[in-house]
Parts: sequence; C-alpha cells; structure tokens
Amino acid sequence: MNARTPALPHAFGSLPYAHFAPQRNWMNDPNGLVHHDGRYHLFFQYNPDGVDHAKMSWGHASSTDLVQWEEHPVALLWQDGAQIFSGSAVVDHANTSGFGTAENPALAAIYTSAAPGLQNQALAYSVDGGTTWTTYGGNPVLDRGSADFRDPKVFRYRGAAGEYWVMVAVEAVERRVVIYRSDNLKLWTHLSDYGPRGAVEGVWECPDLFPLAVDGDPSDVRWVMLISLNEGAPGGGSGTQYVVGSFDGVTFTPDDDGEDAAVLWLDYGRDDYAGVTFSGLPEQERTLIAWMSNWDYAKDLPYREDEPRRGAMTLARRLSLTMVESRPRLRQQPVGPAVHNVAEASGIRVGDWTALPVALPPCARIDLAIDLADATGVELRLGHDEERSGGIRLAYDPRSGVLTHDRTHVAECFPEAFRTVQALPTRCGSRLELTAWIDVCSLEVFADDGVSVLTDLTDVATGGGVSVRSVGGPVLIERIVVASPQD
Repeated sequence: MNARTPALPHAFGSLPYAHFAPQRNWMNDPNGLVHHDGRYHLFFQYNPDGVDHAKMSWGHASSTDLVQWEEHPVALLWQDGAQIFSGSAVVDHANTSGFGTAENPALAAIYTSAAPGLQNQALAYSVDGGTTWTTYGGNPVLDRGSADFRDPKVFRYRGAAGEYWVMVAVEAVERRVVIYRSDNLKLWTHLSDYGPRGAVEGVWECPDLFPLAVDGDPSDVRWVMLISLNEGAPGGGSGTQYVVGSFDGVTFTPDDDGEDAAVLWLDYGRDDYAGVTFSGLPEQERTLIAWMSNWDYAKDLPYREDEPRRGAMTLARRLSLTMVESRPRLRQQPVGPAVHNVAEASGIRVGDWTALPVALPPCARIDLAIDLADATGVELRLGHDEERSGGIRLAYDPRSGVLTHDRTHVAECFPEAFRTVQALPTRCGSRLELTAWIDVCSLEVFADDGVSVLTDLTDVATGGGVSVRSVGGPVLIERIVVASPQD
C-alpha cells in the first residue's frame, strides 16, 4: 500500500491502497518475480525519467505479504543503445552460475536487451538479496539474430530427463514460444518450439510455464503455459491466453491438440496483461501478478500533474487447476489485504432502482449473491451519485451467464479506446455470486469461485452508494457484504 495524496475531481492516477504502483513515472510489465529470504521481489518495466513508455529499466519493489510494498532504487538501468526489457529472476541455490556460494546463493536476472533491430537475452546477478546488481561480462547469453526475440521466463526443471534450467521466451511476430535449456544460466541449447496456435491475431509476449496439480491431486499434475498477446484479446487489445498440457523437459504438448481447440483466457477484462508467476515458492503457492492496463490506450491515459504516474499492478492471485465440465481450468484467488466488515445487507427484494443500505469506501472487497429467479436480468451501480450517474456499471443476463462492465460513460479526458463494454462469461445461471475488489480506480471480479475473472480500470472515485434494479421480474439480494482494509 502507498501513502495517500490529495483527492482530484476524479481519482484516476491516485495511488491505490491495495495494489502496487510506483510513486512516480511510467510502469508496465512485471519482471523478475521471485521469493527469497521471506520477501517477494517485484521488478517491473519502468521509465525512471518520465510518464511515457521510454528508457525501459527494471524498477524494484518488495513485500512480505504481497500487499504492502516498499519501493527501492532502480535495479537495472537502461543504457545508450539498449533498453532493459522483460525477463525473470531465479535463486541459484546450487550455484550453477558460480556467481554466489552455497551459503549465499546469487539471485540471477535473465532479461531482454533491446537495441534497434536486435533483441537478445542477457544476464545479471545480485549477491546482496537483490539490492545491487552486476551485469554479466559475457552478455548476451542467447542471441538468435532476431528483432523480436524477448521475454525470457526461466525456471528449474526436475524430472526424468534430469535437473537443469529451462527458458521459455518468444519469437513475438512469429507467434512462437521457444524453449531452451542450460546447466549454468550462461550457455543455452534449443529444445523445442510451441505455436503458432490458439489466439494468433497479435504478437506473442511474456510466456510462462509451470506445473499444477488438478484439484490438489499430486497424481494428476498438468503444465500450464501462459502467453500474453498484444491485439486479439476478448475485450479488445492486449490480454493473456493459457494452455493446459504436459511438459517432459523438452516439449510442451497441449492436452487438447486439435486445431479447433477453444482458446482459454486468463481474464476477460481489458486490464490484465503480461502476468507471470513468482519463482522460489512451493507449487501449491503458485502466484501471479500482472500489469493492470492495455496497450490500446496505456500511453494515452490521464495522470495527475502533481504526481505524474501511469501504471499499476493487479492484485496478486494464487493459481490452481480445477476440473470444469471434465476439463482442467485455471482458478485465481486474489491475495488482498486483511479487511473488516463495513456494511452488510441481506434478504432485500428488488424491482425498480433500489439503493442498498451499504456505502463503498475507496478500497473494498464486495461479496455478492443475487437470486434472479425468473428475472431476465439485473443491473448494478457501484459508487454512483444520487442520480446514479457515473460509478461502476454492471449488468448480468442469467440466460447467457454473461456479466458486463460498461465504461462508455467515462470522462472526456479518457481516450476513445477506453470507452468499451467488457463481457465476462460465467456459469452462474439464475444465481449470480461473485467477489469483487475495488481500489480507487480499478475493478477485479472473481466469479465461478475464481475460474471466471474480469479486471478493468475505472475512471471514478469509489464511495457513494450501491444500487440495483431488476429486468423482467424481481430479484432477491440474498447477501451483500462490503469489507475494507481502511479504518
């Protein structure tokens, strides 16, 4: 959480309470997520000199709980001729690189060095827990002579084929994930490729590959590949698809290898991109953080003149696999701050617009259950004024199971590409049940016990009321609970 600043006519660009955002300047993709010595380290794409996407470096923050973040000095600074693009970090416990010792293992960062017309992979290391970094003198460690070879995610593989480092990166324009292995993080050998497959409308970026047990069963472990793509997401612009399959240490094979396999989406909102997971955690604690924005409009979003910044991260999410209609699907459970109940209401029957007896603080978790019975829809306004103008606008259709979030009414200072309606498909039927987090200018919705997720920026300050109306018959507000980390 961050220190507060004076309120503006609208809160967009203000520091959130429960999400990480830098104090100033531009931020995008999370990089080098690693857990080490009891701290979560979050590195991120960062412009140390301004609010625009330029001079890409690795910013740095750390936390003990994934909620309260301490911002640190820039870890890896851009250089003339090469920016520091996305990558990952690992703890080299076995000292395979020789950068540390068995008693004091080094943190190793593997990142894309991006020069005009050439992207290759480079290495840096830290022996003081990530505070200071030394660039490896033998860089680049992997060069394909490509202008679009980027975003290495490295992990330690242990299996029948042995134990070694694996890298997944992308040939972005070719829509291919390229897989390499190394014994020392310095010398890399090509293993296999994956793709093009699935969603291929935009360039591929920021891959990740990791195992998860289905419904916690250690005898049924699948591998999940995340692939972000810029253009082609269900809400428009950038988003993240995922594929469930197997990995034998060489090749990733999807469970459903048919050409007509349905594309699975990590998030149906517009503001969840480049998400990757932490290294250094037990597999049952697999945790993801993503950039909460969209390349369709990120460079044009309004910002505060007194504290210019663009960019924030999503809440951290614990990932698991669960069976849905006989197929494994990702479940996301948000890691939010500790909260206490602010207001609760239950057993309210609604027809025309009804103001519920709850109010929204700037940061809140909302638990909601609505029985629609024979109604054909329900509409909600969160954080509106007395005329129900502004605020977060949600609507639900029980026939299709689709929940929509409408941003077409936003203020004139927002770019036109921001003014869209996002649709979240759910399996809720005639009983809508969800958990939502709001935090100053963001909305994260988790339905179907976290299998269906929508993340969107909003342009309004939370606060004000919560109102509901039904369509085609009355609905019953079984329960609404508003809880907040604020006093």
